[in-house]
Amino acid sequence: MKRRFLVLAFLVSLLAGSAAWTLSAAAPDADPFAAFPANSDAALTWPWEKIAVYFDALDRAPLTAETVAKWLTDWTSVAALLSEIENRLYLDMSADTADAAAEKRYTDFYEQVRTPAEQRQQNLRARLLASGLCPAGFELPLRKMRAQAELFRSANLPLLVDQEKLNNEYNKILGAQTVQWEGKETTISELDPVYQQTDRDRREQAWRLAMQRWQQDRAAIGNLWGQFLQLRRQLASNAGFADYRAYRWQDMMRFDYTPADVKRFHENIRRVVVPAAQRIYEKRRQRLGVDRLRPWDLDVDPLGRAPLKPFATATEFENKTQATFTAVDPRLGAYFATMRREKTLDLDNRKGKSPGGFCTGLDLRRLPYIFMNAVGVHDDVQTILHEGGHAFHYFETYRLPWFQQRWVPMEFDEVASMSMELLAGMHLDEQPGGFYSPKDAARARIVALEGILLFWPYMSVVDSFQHWVYEHPDEAAEPKNCDRAWAELWDQYMRGVDWSGLEAARETGWQRKLHIHTVPFYYIEYGIAELGAVQVFGRALQNPQQALTDYLKALSLGGTVSLPQLFATAGVKFSLDETTLAEAVALLERTIAELEKVAGS
Repeated sequence: MKRRFLVLAFLVSLLAGSAAWTLSAAAPDADPFAAFPANSDAALTWPWEKIAVYFDALDRAPLTAETVAKWLTDWTSVAALLSEIENRLYLDMSADTADAAAEKRYTDFYEQVRTPAEQRQQNLRARLLASGLCPAGFELPLRKMRAQAELFRSANLPLLVDQEKLNNEYNKILGAQTVQWEGKETTISELDPVYQQTDRDRREQAWRLAMQRWQQDRAAIGNLWGQFLQLRRQLASNAGFADYRAYRWQDMMRFDYTPADVKRFHENIRRVVVPAAQRIYEKRRQRLGVDRLRPWDLDVDPLGRAPLKPFATATEFENKTQATFTAVDPRLGAYFATMRREKTLDLDNRKGKSPGGFCTGLDLRRLPYIFMNAVGVHDDVQTILHEGGHAFHYFETYRLPWFQQRWVPMEFDEVASMSMELLAGMHLDEQPGGFYSPKDAARARIVALEGILLFWPYMSVVDSFQHWVYEHPDEAAEPKNCDRAWAELWDQYMRGVDWSGLEAARETGWQRKLHIHTVPFYYIEYGIAELGAVQVFGRALQNPQQALTDYLKALSLGGTVSLPQLFATAGVKFSLDETTLAEAVALLERTIAELEKVAGS
């Protein structure tokens, strides 16, 4: 997907769950953890009864100061097994959204295994909290467990299953979106390279074709939307919350900032970043020599240069990515080499594949897995660098002994990924085996840095829209009201591009943003993290080795310290204020100006 409006879903494991459960019998003296499976291959089709024996053993095991370490280690084993099964089944389903059997395997697991497992995990959380035990490095995980325990309601378990089914329906709609382009059936993502071509009429034709295809699904997505809202209001009500936003805030363990803080951040972006974005758009308009900048003018090179061609084959893509990560630090290159060797990469775009990109974990094997849709454009490079940052985060946190310590705040998850885009972006030259000549590398970096300035306003639209939705749920249940609210926010933040005559495409942008539908309120993290990442980048310009050392140190802490402490360990501030934002904008604009001299802009 486009780097500017990057779609990624960094999937967290086993934080919520599902429905009814039954106890299974086991020999009282048996320790099933003594012969625990080394991987999830055989367990992919296990019934609940085979999983339940591990929970039975944990229920029976004594929980004292002397035994708590082993007890947590055993719990980590079963949690890792369940997480890996779920993520593998999800990956299988995402690889081909038309595969009904894969969807059934995932749904069956969710209903028949994950559901009772979450109830049993809630029992374990309650037992640990009641014990008063707090092993070293477990203070913050205990706080998160308390938040989970307070949120848990058995009545919500079947609703969470239903929500996952709605997510699958949304993804199936997107996965089936193809168009006829030049006599060939093509996915919408495969049109992305056309938007970089210099023929303006051709770009417009492709863009309009994609938007027309989206409009065909307008009613279907609107129907799902009403179901999403009704279900989420019920989740919040069952848990005793006045509204879904309050429920979701605790569900996402946002301890360090409030909705009011976020709204001030939006306003700071409107004051500080929107003018910078307008300057970028105006410079682009002038260089293109057009009287109006249109949506199909945003990806073409403004100086008429041919599109960047970072790679031609999947193997070349992987080779150049590994060389780039190695140039940042040999440890990172080795991590990526491990993923190649273990075949935990699914990078190419194809019909039926779920859109977007994400990194998830195979927790039992302690390996990350990157899923994306590469079509041979520079956005693919940005995506692999981004998801690579998530993957390195997984590698670093897998050193922590207990899975609860690996619950990283999502705001810092994205610092890991967005910082890696910028750190690795400094090593795109062909000289060490990277993607581009020095001129083209500078050109690619300009696109990335401008993309940050263009992203913050878009992020504000997405996040502000979600606040409006859950503050006005009755009004938002009607898609046409959502169209109006989205369009109003778009006009506030997305200035500089002319959408006249394209109102249907503009106002339905909320339907095209995956996060709004499948991971509600998961978007502000990107804006917060980008501000942290720009600060990491600023430090790297001054002292690259120290910046990388501090970055990796912060990644290795997992979720054992607070969000502000994670930022501080990386050498940056956790702040949403106007001053920090203005400093970031100045750094980006200054660096862009320097790179333009190299790129010949």
